[in-house]
Amino acid sequence: MFVQQFLEFLFGERLWGILADSFWKILLPGLTVTIPLTVIAFSLAMVIAVAAALVQFARVPVASQLCRFYIWVARGTPLLVQLFVVFFGLPRVGIRIDPFPAAIIVFSLNEGAYCAEIVRAALESVPSGQLEAGACAGMSYLQTMRRIVLPQAMRTAFPSLSNSLIAMVKDTSLASNITVAEMFMAARTIVAATWEPLALYIEVGLIYLLFSTVLTWFQRLGERRLSVYGNQEG
Repeated sequence: MFVQQFLEFLFGERLWGILADSFWKILLPGLTVTIPLTVIAFSLAMVIAVAAALVQFARVPVASQLCRFYIWVARGTPLLVQLFVVFFGLPRVGIRIDPFPAAIIVFSLNEGAYCAEIVRAALESVPSGQLEAGACAGMSYLQTMRRIVLPQAMRTAFPSLSNSLIAMVKDTSLASNITVAEMFMAARTIVAATWEPLALYIEVGLIYLLFSTVLTWFQRLGERRLSVYGNQEG
């Protein structure tokens, strides 16, 4: 009985009609909301990460401790809770932020904390002699960091940062909880109308998988090019 019901479900014309009709309704928010949200938030996260990593690497008084506190809070609390605090909590103190900007703020701050640790570790992996070499060449500390140390560190951090980007694409599904009309929210709306949760949630999962696969391909391409560049430099 179970097998018969499963086969009827799998090969039913109604199901495939729903999936065909819903595909573009789910993909379009992915292209217009999920991807822009990821790109903007990750770009801001990288700015935060590099700044926080450089401050910690240089052991700037006070600022270094503030960065550690920010990273501790951002990494130690759930992303969903952070979204709720910003979108639902801040209006209690008179700060109202629209869903999409709220999601950008939370995702960039959250991801910035994780990426800051990746970049910091990459900076510390660069031999200390590189700083001395820059000083011997007449460069200032900032020039040495910008021209010598940071480029090497970013090449080391590239695979981990790419993984963080792929993870962020999937994490954007949490933005549906604060009414951002991204892919997962579109899928939930269609499920409510069609009562086909299994097929539709699998479909949206496959679309996320498609996005992640494309990013993984770009990651491997970038790693190969960086490897060639590193060998030529060496």
